[in-house]
Amino acid sequence: MATDTTNPSSQQAGLGILKGHTPFVGLTGGIGSGKSAVSDRLAQLGAGIVDTDLIAHQITAPNGVAIPFIEKQFGPEFIDSRGSLDRAKMRSLVFADPEARKALEMITHPLIREETIRQAQRLIEESTPYLVFVVPLLIESGNWLSLLDYLVVVDCPEELQIERVTHRSKLPRNEVERILKAQASRQERIAHADMVIENQGSLDHLQAQVLELHQKILQIQKDRSSSS
Repeated sequence: MATDTTNPSSQQAGLGILKGHTPFVGLTGGIGSGKSAVSDRLAQLGAGIVDTDLIAHQITAPNGVAIPFIEKQFGPEFIDSRGSLDRAKMRSLVFADPEARKALEMITHPLIREETIRQAQRLIEESTPYLVFVVPLLIESGNWLSLLDYLVVVDCPEELQIERVTHRSKLPRNEVERILKAQASRQERIAHADMVIENQGSLDHLQAQVLELHQKILQIQKDRSSSS
């Protein structure tokens, strides 16, 4: 159940103030495409990573800041025995009920947005060479594109996505297919991309593409610095 920030004015006002200090790179891709593998390697190369999906998990984990609001809105049956969001139950609800999805987004999106901006500010203060915003629903949100200097899409065949997610998350195939249908198509994402990283081969091939991306972004920063 990926979440995303969707308030354009708030998002742009917050991150827009920070833009220009360092390149902003968007990293997206469908479920199971391999975004985490790419962002992990970029982090090893020195990039600053702000993962909105990870933030969404953190705020809905035990003692997460969103939990009291979710329990109040949806009831205690949506909080599991550990005190975290029952993601399977909530996933079923929001797929079936658009109003429930909106209610959940009203709770989670401002909290995700606030933490996204906080992390970006900290990384800029640490002189990170560039920031990578990992956003599963970046294309779907419609408000990230104007904030980014460079957009990267991680791509692989849909059947491989299904195979990875069913193995990783133990979700039934029909549920994974339902998630895929709710996301932008591969063609839609690729149409917006400045670079597409193909993740269907060897780890060496993936890492070579990530290194190429890293070098391109460093060159953007170098060109920006020399022209200022």
